[in-house]
Amino acid sequence: MKLWNAHWSTSMDELTARLNDSLPFDQRLAIQDVRGSIAWASALHKAGILQEGELARIVAGLSQILDELEEGRFTFQPSDEDIHTAIERRLGEVIGALAGKLHTGRSRNDQVATDFRLWMMETCDQLESALCGLQKALLARAETDWGVILPGYTHFQQAQPVLLSHWWLAHFWALERDRQRLKAVREHSAMLPLGSGALAGTGFATIDRFTLAEQLGFSAPVPNSIDAVCDRDFAAEFLFWAALLGVHLSRLAEALILYTTREFGFITLDDAYTTGSSLMPQKKNPDPLELIRAKSGVLIGKLTTLLTILKGLPSAYDKDLQEDKPPVFEAADTLAVVLPVLSGLLNTLKINSERIHQSLDWSMLATDVADYLVEKGIPFRQAHSVAARVVQRAASLGLSLRELPLDEWRAVHPAFEQDVLSLLDLSHCLDRRAAFGGTAPGAVRKQLELARTVLAD
Repeated sequence: MKLWNAHWSTSMDELTARLNDSLPFDQRLAIQDVRGSIAWASALHKAGILQEGELARIVAGLSQILDELEEGRFTFQPSDEDIHTAIERRLGEVIGALAGKLHTGRSRNDQVATDFRLWMMETCDQLESALCGLQKALLARAETDWGVILPGYTHFQQAQPVLLSHWWLAHFWALERDRQRLKAVREHSAMLPLGSGALAGTGFATIDRFTLAEQLGFSAPVPNSIDAVCDRDFAAEFLFWAALLGVHLSRLAEALILYTTREFGFITLDDAYTTGSSLMPQKKNPDPLELIRAKSGVLIGKLTTLLTILKGLPSAYDKDLQEDKPPVFEAADTLAVVLPVLSGLLNTLKINSERIHQSLDWSMLATDVADYLVEKGIPFRQAHSVAARVVQRAASLGLSLRELPLDEWRAVHPAFEQDVLSLLDLSHCLDRRAAFGGTAPGAVRKQLELARTVLAD
């Protein structure tokens, strides 16, 4: 017997039953389902619906089931339609007919919404810890690689020099925004649906939903019973968070992949985070980074899946919502692997500082040349044009800016004096970017202090 087919004259079509059943994926909500049921039994007792002895037997039975689940001894049956059916069936086996009282005033609609939110809250905590681990790896790189000057790129053309530490921290701050968004997802998940029934609210007005919320770790009960059973905003927000985090991870992975090529040679990955070729013995492939880049597309797909499921639903619960969990579970599982793998990769890679230094193009100092002219009273637009002509002049002579003689500078514009040659120093270029958030060593040290504070908090 299903929980719902007491007046059905025939059994369900076998293939239809397979389509209908959700146990293959919602069984991972088992612990949350038992926790919610224990709290609900307590609420029924306080409402005068369960006697003291009945409550004790139900809680003891549920506690036994919890032990079986945690120890891997719980056995699912072919007749179990979903996790709620499985738990209730097993409770009946343990304590007998009394198990039938547990579902009083409760629907699987508010039950599954509660289970899902409980799972989401716990998962957010776990993923925040993994995300912090990745931030710590980036912070450690910024500290370890202090003093290395990296060519900064726009349009993937060398643009201006930056500290490598500054570059690592750019990814740290993107992840910090992700971490704050994840906290918001957890906060939005922490609203209790239990006690909303199928859609109209429980029929037992003495049920104290506020105490239920406190007992289960929720902030408060959802104020509208219809909204409580159909709201999946928290799941969509989680998948948006996962998709955007995936984009940030993909950007970092893409840069690292390029920096590990022979053409760049900026970075060497540890063997533990590479693969080889079955044909070409010399290959050392950054497969983990390529997979992280690909997972970004997978995560975006999960978000699209859920939003498409939700977009046409009327208010209250619809069976479509059974399909809300697989994309969320899969996204969480993906990130639970990706985040520690990327942390380990960052902690073990080697920076080839000499190769980075050799790649620096001195024309990246052209903006400083323009700024030099601005300080002599020349409007920036004119100074910009003059600096561009200096770069062209040096290139036509086959010289770098550092090698260009003063008379060549003055041939382009008479405002250039001997002191312009002192500009042609990478450290001087960095030091000029001392405003908050800049790449000057002093500014980056302040960034490091702020990053440490953020993680400590």
